[in-house]
Amino acid sequence: MASENSPLLAYRLLGDEGVAFSANGGGGAGGASARKLSTFLGVVVPTVLSMFSIVVFLRIDSSPSSGLQVLPQGYGWSLLYGSLLLGLVGGVCTLGAGLYARASFLTFLLVSGSLASVLVSFVAVGPRSIPLAPRPSPNGSSPQPQVGHFTGFNSSTLKANLGAGYAKDYTTGAMMTFASVFAVLFNGCTGIMAGANMSGELKDPSRAIPLGTIIAVTYTFFIYTLLFFLSSFTCDRTLLQEDYGFFRAISLWPPLVLIGIYATSLSASMSSLIGASRILHALAQDDLFGVILAPAKVVSRTGNPWGAVLYSWGLVQLVLLAGKLNTLAAVVTVFYLVAYAAVDLSCLSLEWASAPNFRPTFSLFSWHTCLLGVASCLLMMFLISPGAAGGSLLLMGLLSALLTARGGPSSWGYVSQALLFHQVRKYLLRLDVRKEHVKFWRPQLLLLVGNPRGALPLLRLANQLKKGGLYVLGHVTLGDLDCLPSDPVQPQYGAWLSLVDRAQVKAFVDLTLSPSVRQGAQHLLRISGLGGMKPNTLVLGFYDDAAPQDHFLTDPAFSEATDGTQEGGSPALSTLFPPPRAPGSPRALSPQDYVATVADALKMNKNVVLARACGALPPERLSRGSGGTSQPHHVDVWPLNLLRPRGGPGYVDVCGLFLLQMATILGMVPAWHSARLRIFLCLGPREAPGAAEGRLRALLSQLRIRAEVQEVVWGEGAGAGAPEEEEEEEGDFVNGRRGDAEAEALACSANALVRAQQGRSRGGGPGGPEGGDGEGGPATALTFLYLPRPPADPARYTRYLALLETLTHDLGPTLLIHGVTPVTCTDL
Repeated sequence: MASENSPLLAYRLLGDEGVAFSANGGGGAGGASARKLSTFLGVVVPTVLSMFSIVVFLRIDSSPSSGLQVLPQGYGWSLLYGSLLLGLVGGVCTLGAGLYARASFLTFLLVSGSLASVLVSFVAVGPRSIPLAPRPSPNGSSPQPQVGHFTGFNSSTLKANLGAGYAKDYTTGAMMTFASVFAVLFNGCTGIMAGANMSGELKDPSRAIPLGTIIAVTYTFFIYTLLFFLSSFTCDRTLLQEDYGFFRAISLWPPLVLIGIYATSLSASMSSLIGASRILHALAQDDLFGVILAPAKVVSRTGNPWGAVLYSWGLVQLVLLAGKLNTLAAVVTVFYLVAYAAVDLSCLSLEWASAPNFRPTFSLFSWHTCLLGVASCLLMMFLISPGAAGGSLLLMGLLSALLTARGGPSSWGYVSQALLFHQVRKYLLRLDVRKEHVKFWRPQLLLLVGNPRGALPLLRLANQLKKGGLYVLGHVTLGDLDCLPSDPVQPQYGAWLSLVDRAQVKAFVDLTLSPSVRQGAQHLLRISGLGGMKPNTLVLGFYDDAAPQDHFLTDPAFSEATDGTQEGGSPALSTLFPPPRAPGSPRALSPQDYVATVADALKMNKNVVLARACGALPPERLSRGSGGTSQPHHVDVWPLNLLRPRGGPGYVDVCGLFLLQMATILGMVPAWHSARLRIFLCLGPREAPGAAEGRLRALLSQLRIRAEVQEVVWGEGAGAGAPEEEEEEEGDFVNGRRGDAEAEALACSANALVRAQQGRSRGGGPGGPEGGDGEGGPATALTFLYLPRPPADPARYTRYLALLETLTHDLGPTLLIHGVTPVTCTDL
């Protein structure tokens, strides 16, 4: 059966059998078509009657010229009359839309008869003088009698009325201006939404609302224009300014005008009250304002929202305390203009978003008219009352902020998402990779994550390293789609997006299905990103034998209820990801495939970052705030290949500059501002101290990098077996003829050299007694090391990984980085 429990503009699609489909997709039995309102009764009549407002031209003068006072006058009496009429209107609306439609149709007949008598009177009544109520004189003397004149059709009268001639409003004593007259006149056009407010009661809302509204507006505009023309042709300015109820004085039968006035006021009140109640009920149903609108949820057994009607009735009763219509005209008009501007802005947003489902049937619709409507509403708001306009916009902003913070129902859809999609697509097309320049390079990271439980510190560190660039979390699910009934990847996106929200990182999520992790990594490296926003750097955790840690148990952001649910009843994030791999259990990625993945990334011209021991990073350095008050730390950079036993300026190659750039980017993050950047320059056995340091300082000055430069000499074994005449290219050592024992000795020597500069003992931790800073000096929070290229022979991949393990053993948090693209520029 038809229900009055219908949200504003929530159109229901009715089939031939009368089945109504709700907004959430559910269906139910619809009411018979006889219980639905037609276009005429549901849209045309309410809109016309709402726009025939007594505020404009059918005012009741409290002091008739005859001197006969029908009812007692005064503020208290006016409040009583208004309250009684409001009670009558509220009673009709409380009983439902059916009674309201019948009452509106009866009122329409009375108003039409009254208008017909007024129009005939302009022609049938001859010229006459109309006594006006005496007005107090400005100097306090006795009031002077005034007389208005009805001249009949007279060109002189029309000519005299063409000018502005603003005067004081005799009901309020305020001087009229264009803005104040517009504010009063505008209230006669505010019923344009009356039909839309009844959308849930219409047979065919999508057709009835535009058609009925256009018919009503056209009819009302014609009547208004005709009345303005006839009044200015026949009534002098004194009569128009000093008697707002002059229609009675010139009517063939004055009581009929009075009947039309009351009928119009009652109809406009009913239309506004029932429309406001439907809107209020819809807001209450969506729980937008919590307990404040809880009473408006109450409905009858037939679905009539009588609670919302009573709520609206109470608000209107408060407004009646103002007493004077003109006092409220400016404020009411400003709020109406805000509402109309919001409607225009919504349509403009949908048009600009190019949403395919936004297909307005009104053929004259365009974004130009929407933009003109928004601009006109805002302009008139400030012309009418700058204070009220500013206050209304501030209130609108506060309400919008409140709704954004609370979060609206997911079934609404957000036009902001459509606008963002449209703008992002447009600017992605303009992001031309052929116009890239090294001056504007930024890291765009693809972080491959197996299980986020053990990768939270690395996940946050990569978020700091991206420097406003693209950041993608990639995950490979092992499997073959041919052997599976459905794609197992799609259901995982929700959990990963929740992870991104909880970890507070600005990252996208890209998941893939592949028979092996290596192939999956190749897929992600090729297809992640879009247009000019594609990853240029692959980030991997280090492949070692360390037992995985479950950071979900220790990270405050991931603390959850013990019953495995989040607030709102959704599953806890810890239940969506498997527990960490047990020590000694088989891995999804072999050492051979791990090194092969690194080699694949370099072949695809991607930079590579291998992160080790990120779980030991100081927590304050991974926070979102400033690290200015945290313990001082060092960030150490070794911009040359420690596994290549050759001195000289190895820091000037592309990879060395890439290390410097990444360390500098990290120092620009607020949490790392207080960390001191140290760059270590290794000298060969016969290289004179100072020369290479001077060249490095000159380079750092050109690159605008602030860092402390320290020269260190290769220790015993670091340069052993490294003849100066042999100039090996990068990677030759791990690919060359040297024995495994010599390579192991070199890696151990390099590891000891780095640990000595960190202030570590061989088995100690950060801040040990050894090192350049001495006991109690700043510890090294993070070390950047040069990552050599993997060997060309896949058979040596395992040995290569073992050398990296030896090189980084007990160094604490370490990033092994290999850069293949230029990232610095000294040109202005």
